[in-house]
Amino acid sequence: METFESLVRSEFAPKSTYLNTASTGLMPTRTVAAVRTAVEASAAGRPTDMFADVEAARASFARLTRVPDRRVAAGASVAVYTGLIAASLPEGAEVLTAEADFSSTVTPFHIRGDLKVRTVPLERIADSVRPGTALVAVSAAQSADGRIADLPAIRAAAQQHGARTYIDASQATGWLDLDADDYDYVSSVAFKWLVCPRGVAFLVVPEDLGGLAPVFAGWVAGEEPWDSCYGPVEELAHSARRFDESPALFAYAGARHSLALLEEIGVDAVRAHDLALADRFRTGLATLGHEPVPAPGSAIVSVPGLGHRRPELSSAGIEVSDRAGNLRAAFHLYNTTADVDRLLDALSS
Repeated sequence: METFESLVRSEFAPKSTYLNTASTGLMPTRTVAAVRTAVEASAAGRPTDMFADVEAARASFARLTRVPDRRVAAGASVAVYTGLIAASLPEGAEVLTAEADFSSTVTPFHIRGDLKVRTVPLERIADSVRPGTALVAVSAAQSADGRIADLPAIRAAAQQHGARTYIDASQATGWLDLDADDYDYVSSVAFKWLVCPRGVAFLVVPEDLGGLAPVFAGWVAGEEPWDSCYGPVEELAHSARRFDESPALFAYAGARHSLALLEEIGVDAVRAHDLALADRFRTGLATLGHEPVPAPGSAIVSVPGLGHRRPELSSAGIEVSDRAGNLRAAFHLYNTTADVDRLLDALSS
C-alpha cells in the first residue's frame, strides 16, 4: 500500500517552490495523461467517452462532500451558479454577505438591483442573520486571507430565522472538513484545491432542488439529454443535473482522475498535511517579526505588507500571490517542509 508521501511524489513534480494553490492547483500526472489522451483521441477522430468522465467526476465530488450525486450539478463557473441562485430569489429578498468576499460569490446578487444585499464583517455573519433574511451567502474560506467562516454558527442562525445558506467552498474543498449536506447550496470550482483542470465547477442543491429555476437549461439538462436536442426540453432531469452547464469535456476528462486521487489519499490526510505546513510557516513568521492575518486552522496564510515582494520571490522560483497588499501563501499536498523553509529564508533576506 502506497504511503501519502510516495503517492504524492509519484503524481506531482513541481519545478518551483509552488505555494499558490489558492490561485491555481497543480495537476497530477494521471490527470495530465488523461487530458492528453482525450485531446489526441479527438484529433484522430475517435473521441473518448468524456460524458462518462463528467458523471465519474460528479460522483467523486459528491463523495468528497458527503452528498448523493443526484444533488450535484456539473458546470464550469461559480459565478454562473451564484447567478442561478440570485435569479431564484423574489424581489426585495434580503441577502446577507461578508465584506470583501470573492466577487463571484456576491456580484450576481448586486446585479439583480431589486434585492436587499446587506454586507457585514465575516466575523459578524452569524450574529447578523435576522427575521426576513432570505439567504446567507459566504465563502467557507476567504480568498484574500484564508479566514474561515464560522459555518456551524451561520447554519444555526440561518435555521433559527428560516434563511437558506449558500457556501462558496472554492478555497476549502480538498482540505477543509466540509459536509455539504449541512447547507442549502454549496458551490466550488475544482482548479484550486481539487487539483483539476480549469473549466470544472460543481453546485450542491437540496433534495427538493432548492426552488431553483433552471434558467440556463440546455440539452444536457434533459432527463434524456440525447432526446432533448431540439426544441424546448420536454422533461428536465429529475436531479441536480437539470442545472448542468454544457461541460468543458476535456477538463472533465482530467477532473475525474484528480478527484479520484483525492479520494484515494483522503481529505483528512490532506488537511493534516496542509495545516502542519501552514502552522510551520506561521511559527517562522513570528521569529521574523511578521504577524499574519489571524486565520487559525486555515491552509492559507496571508501576511500584511509583504505583497510587494511577490515579483522578487517569483524570480527566485517561489510562487505566492499578492492579494490586497498581503503576501498569500497556500500550502497543499504536494508541498513540503523544505518549501516552507525556503520561503521563510527568502523573506528573512
